[in-house]
Amino acid sequence: MMKVVLLGRLRDIAGWRERTIDAPATLSALRDLLYREDAALGEALAGKGVQAAVNKTLMREDVALAANDEIAFLPPMSGG
Repeated sequence: MMKVVLLGRLRDIAGWRERTIDAPATLSALRDLLYREDAALGEALAGKGVQAAVNKTLMREDVALAANDEIAFLPPMSGG
């Protein structure tokens, strides 16, 4: 089982902050799974500037996932 964490507006769209789910094979498979469960969340995760961190390390491309991983999705950051 892996932990999925949503931050900021992603949490608001989904209506949850943290869930434990069966580990899909890759980060893109996880995004697909979340899209199938909630299209609005899936579209938000595919949006420009949304980043994913696996075990607190930002990922710039698709990576393999394992049980016990923690995946956090971060909304776009705004500067100022």
